[in-house]
Amino acid sequence: MTDATLLASPAINSFAIEQAKAQRNRLDRAGMNEDKARKAAQDFEAFFTSQMLGFMSSGIKTDGPFGGGQAETTWRSFLNDQYGREIATKGHGIGIADMVYSQMLKMQEAAR
Repeated sequence: MTDATLLASPAINSFAIEQAKAQRNRLDRAGMNEDKARKAAQDFEAFFTSQMLGFMSSGIKTDGPFGGGQAETTWRSFLNDQYGREIATKGHGIGIADMVYSQMLKMQEAAR
């Protein structure tokens, strides 16, 4: 049985639909919608990634007539923030947002 056959199965499709409905109901009870929860998770991943990139780039030495100085230090932090945002929002990121999102759902369920 191939993956395409499994996905076309009515039992699996109904299970996926029921899971999506349950997830939406949990968010609604918490006063949150899926978009807000997903955005919060992506914001966390973007912040985490930009901090990680900041630590990684802190040891980079610059050379040449146009390298170094206070301005480069300032602008490098902006660049790392943008890299973090792009990594988190384009494609699937590095996976932190998905984990944070699922934990948010579990915490909301436990709070009920």
